[in-house]
Amino acid sequence: MLRPAFFVEQLKENGIDFFAGVPDSLLKNICAYITDTLPHEQNIIAANEGGAMGIAAGYHLATGHIPVVYMQNSGEGNIINPLASLTDKEVYNIPVLLLIGWRGRPGVHDEPQHVKQGKVTTGLLNTMGINYTVLSKDEEAAAKQIKTAVDYMLKTSECYALVIEKDTFDAYTLKNKAESTLTLAREEAIETVVEKLPANAAVVSTTGMISRELFEIRERKGQGHGHDFLTVGSMGHASQIALGIALQQPSRPVYCFDGDGAAIMHMGNMAITASMQPKNYVHVVFNNGAHDSVGGQPTVGLLVDMPAIAKAMGYKQVYSVSSKDELESLLASSALQLPSFEGPVLIEIRVKKGNRKDLGRPTTTPIQNKEALMDFLKH
Repeated sequence: MLRPAFFVEQLKENGIDFFAGVPDSLLKNICAYITDTLPHEQNIIAANEGGAMGIAAGYHLATGHIPVVYMQNSGEGNIINPLASLTDKEVYNIPVLLLIGWRGRPGVHDEPQHVKQGKVTTGLLNTMGINYTVLSKDEEAAAKQIKTAVDYMLKTSECYALVIEKDTFDAYTLKNKAESTLTLAREEAIETVVEKLPANAAVVSTTGMISRELFEIRERKGQGHGHDFLTVGSMGHASQIALGIALQQPSRPVYCFDGDGAAIMHMGNMAITASMQPKNYVHVVFNNGAHDSVGGQPTVGLLVDMPAIAKAMGYKQVYSVSSKDELESLLASSALQLPSFEGPVLIEIRVKKGNRKDLGRPTTTPIQNKEALMDFLKH
């Protein structure tokens, strides 16, 4: 495997020391090392991968140097537009080194949301005309690959991708961790909300830990899973899935269980939700200021006023709580009960980072989950 320090040093020796991107579990060790060793302004964790490409392009325009954009392969969809209409050689011809974590690589077991993306990872690069190589786990070979990539970009001003397999980088534990005084665990907060849900409520939960914790809470309570849509992929889009359901079934309460990273990734979705004024819509954002599912890299979630943003966009009611007592009091308040209830509502629940070490994964397939929810929505 590659030492993170070795990899970053090889990039520096080739004139590369600026990074932007969205964290990935396969890249968490290298991302942690970059966070600990580079100034904040040289490692920007972007709202989404397309935004990271924009930051990288701006960096190149200002300096003439080659930037790095890192991502999980699921982020390829977000970079297709800037790859085709910004950095491409037929448009502005801007070189960017792409680090892409290869989840769902054919032949390697992974979660269902990664299977299709894993199959098309290199095919998408081929279609976009992006030269690439699968990064070697041998340091001498990897150094040569980096040199080849940089030489190509210097010669052509085109992008180049290093595709990263599982277990490419040695372990590295993030040392530069932001201190937090938050004490409420996310799973406890989810369970508190679940206990107060109306019997006919539907829940759309975002990708990652939130869906996993919701699934286990339902299992413990013996409630079944038909009320819930577990958005195991499509990060940032759960709120719009919930909106689509809410608009078609206006008499049914619809809850979106969102994360701060997911909400920020496509924050414009909040404006669309607000513009449609669904009275039956509750947007619950569990905000721990971190991409918890992929290594705990920070988001700006705790640095921005999420309720104020929602209010400015047109949400009817906005709240922020950070303790179980506050949450229980809010959920019991008349403002969230009929007939005074009026959505769309945003509830920000500030929670601490982390999750149970023995947290499992859904045991139902995505198709089973979909069919159970659709059956529930018929009644």
